[in-house]
Amino acid sequence: MRWRNVFAIDALRLLDAVARRGSFTAAAGELAYTQSAVSRRIASLERQAGGPLFERLPRGVRPTPAGELLWQHARAVLNRLARAADDLAGIHGGYRGRVRLGAFATANVALVPAALSAFRREFPHVEMVPAEGQSGALLRRMREGSLDVAVVSDYPSGLPYDEDLEFVELVRDELLVALPGDHPLAAAGRVDLRDLREETWLEAPPPGQRTMLADACARAGFTPRTLKIAEWTGKFGFIAAGLGVTLVPSIAAWAVPDGLALRPLGEPAPCRTVSAVLPPAPLPAARTVVGFLRRAAGREPPARAE
Repeated sequence: MRWRNVFAIDALRLLDAVARRGSFTAAAGELAYTQSAVSRRIASLERQAGGPLFERLPRGVRPTPAGELLWQHARAVLNRLARAADDLAGIHGGYRGRVRLGAFATANVALVPAALSAFRREFPHVEMVPAEGQSGALLRRMREGSLDVAVVSDYPSGLPYDEDLEFVELVRDELLVALPGDHPLAAAGRVDLRDLREETWLEAPPPGQRTMLADACARAGFTPRTLKIAEWTGKFGFIAAGLGVTLVPSIAAWAVPDGLALRPLGEPAPCRTVSAVLPPAPLPAARTVVGFLRRAAGREPPARAE
């Protein structure tokens, strides 16, 4: 029994049309076949299925028990195929599917949540799969094919150049200094970096790489004394205890706990660039997400998916 031919898509569509319409002639009209072609193809199906699938009546046909059973399977397969076609159209159109979005920690404080919240309201059938990581690691994951969009920053040590990836600038993000609430400079309108030369700076630079903080301090005429603290909760705890200061991106300023002072720096103040990154052949939905990120960053309205 050659079941592969029985379950060919054209054969299932023919079987469905005949069963629904109850007539070879009506099915032929629906599928743009001749009546004799339908009759021959149904006869061929019956030989492959091992017995009659339709009972021939004086006017039309009706499924036999075997035909009824096969028709049920045919409808299930055709419905799945129709849903698959809809899903594929949605993926290509940008309004269905899944988008894997990676972002660094402070982008997840406000920028990314604002963009994803707006995106989800407009495109509820696109599943967003967020991931967090350092910018360099996110770019590696994108090159490996495990991310569809990445939000990255050139802080603290810049980003590797990759001509195959598409970088879309989202914001030039001022870096502010977080101080203990009782620090002598906590009430200052703007802090001169040179006045912080004796402070311990809390940061976690990549091994062997020079940071924006080091470069800014060098321009101010000193080398910063640093203490390696990576997590923001740890940094804020150390600052509250009077054990150091740190740089905080302005897009994450609202996450600084009460009791700490957050002040802008005068020249030469460090500033970072936050970008969205797309792979060489991005999903339409991923490009739409970048539009929402640009809107959340105040750059432009999002591009709508077709």
